[in-house]
Amino acid sequence: MAELRVPPGRAGRLWLGERLETARRAATLLDHKLRVLRIEQERLAAAADRTHAEWLAARHAADEWLIRAAVLGGQREIRLGAADRLAEVEITWDDLMGVRYPGRTVCSLPGDAGGARSPGTAALIEATTAHQRALRAAVADAAAAAAYRIIETETRETRRRRRAIADRWIPRLEAALRALTERLDEAERAEAVQLRWAAARAGSAGAG
Repeated sequence: MAELRVPPGRAGRLWLGERLETARRAATLLDHKLRVLRIEQERLAAAADRTHAEWLAARHAADEWLIRAAVLGGQREIRLGAADRLAEVEITWDDLMGVRYPGRTVCSLPGDAGGARSPGTAALIEATTAHQRALRAAVADAAAAAAYRIIETETRETRRRRRAIADRWIPRLEAALRALTERLDEAERAEAVQLRWAAARAGSAGAG
């Protein structure tokens, strides 16, 4: 930590007092931010667990239906049933205490707009639906996992900054302020003693 460059005398006491007040205010703000982040981190952790379980279940179902479609219609039918355009994903970003992270997701699939080729077998229809469901689940899971990671990182950094201020910076300023105050008080006491001595000597000289 950088060396404190405290101005001499009473100006230094004022300087230290102002910085100590600023540090205490910063620690209070970081405490509040940390509490808010922890609440959101818990919520996002639960959401990430849920979306991941949904994604695993949807992927398993899609794999099973794809195998059935391949057995009944063959690989050629699967290739002919493929969509002619890619899916589109829209992500709405949330903001918490100045931190942006993925929120709601919307996944637009080729079949949603109509006009796609009609699959040949019932199994392929089910496989297509299952894979669409799996894709939406994968998008939601990826967004939830990313949101949790972002908030987790911000929580960790906020905790580190708060610890640096509360456990190191504030005690250092307090110690410096105490030491300077003691020196100033001692200097004032010494000055008062010298003034009394000077007054006593002046009184003795006048009496003589």
